[in-house]
Order: sequence, then structure tokens, then C-alpha cells
Amino acid sequence: MKRTALYLRVSTLDQHTETQLYDLHEMARQRGYQIVEEYEDRISGAKARRPGLDAMMRDARRGKFDVVLVWACDRIARSTKHFLDVLDELNRLNVEFVSFREQIDTAGPLGRAIVVIIGAIAELERSLIVERVRAGMRRAKLEGRHIGRQVLVLDRAAILRGRQNGQSLGQLAKTHLVSRTTIHRALAAPIPAVTKGLEKPAA
Repeated sequence: MKRTALYLRVSTLDQHTETQLYDLHEMARQRGYQIVEEYEDRISGAKARRPGLDAMMRDARRGKFDVVLVWACDRIARSTKHFLDVLDELNRLNVEFVSFREQIDTAGPLGRAIVVIIGAIAELERSLIVERVRAGMRRAKLEGRHIGRQVLVLDRAAILRGRQNGQSLGQLAKTHLVSRTTIHRALAAPIPAVTKGLEKPAA
């Protein structure tokens, strides 16, 4: 008998999970699953923090159940990417995922095929995002715009004078709008040597 966890979510506090609970209990009974835990969130689908889902994923990592039953895919995830991440982790943990409404079951061949297709779409989406970022960087370089962090320019001579006049690292950092660590590095850097050479006479 497979150990099963139920995950339920409603969007507002005045909504109830009875319908989801009834359907999932009935599905577990028909399949001969043993329900070992029920996790519930009463929170908007767009919210990142979901205590019930977080607890369920922690228990999945501990091997407390073999199957996760949900009423619908949009109950468990806030976005397509989040759904794929959850599905991928459950798959790596050898935990089956079953959705009542969409009739997705990753234990069967069709369910596994769906996971592969969804994973391929997600990989394509990630590749497209990377390519768009790279194209944006190339365009910015062609337009002469700086990419990445701005170069920090320090008046090292002023920092050295300030230190010689008794200013602390904190005071110097505040004056030059940088961290104490940056001031310390500026003071510790070796002073470049200046070499004067004679110009060669014109031939």
C-alpha cells in the first residue's frame, strides 16, 4: 500500500477545502492508498511563501510518503516555473504526483511522458531567456553602454591624506561613500613607483 500525502489550497480564509478533501479521499480509497498526512494552505496563488507546501516538500525529502495527491495543478504552484520545479524535485525524490482534475499521474507511462515534455519546454524557455539576455548585452555593448557593475573610482591620495591627519577608517568610509573594507584595501595597496627617463635626442 502506497503512503500518500494530500495537498490542499484555497485562496482566501473564507473559502473551504471540503470539496478538494472529499475528491482526494475518494481517489485515495479507489487506488488503495494510505493517507499519512494532509497539508493545507489558505493563501493566494501568487504568494511565494506557503507553509503547508514547504512542510510537504520537507517531508518528501525525508521519505515520509510515496505519492502526492492534489485536486488541481494550479493548487500546488504559483506559476508554471514553480510547478515544474516542484514536479522535478518530486520526480528526483521518487515521489509520484497525481492531479485529480487534470488526471495527471506520473506513475504511468503517459504521466512520465508529460513530465518529460514539460521538462523539455522548461529547458527551452530557460535557453530562450539566456539568449535574450545575451542579445541584450551585445546590443548594449554596440551602443556603448556599460554592462555590469560600475567601476569604483577612489581618490587614493585624499584617503592617504585623511588617514595621515588622524581620520578613522569609519570616517574615511563615510566621507568617500564606500565601505571600511574598501578604505582598508586602498590604504594597503602599494604605492606605484614613478620612473623618470631621459628622452632620446631626435635623430
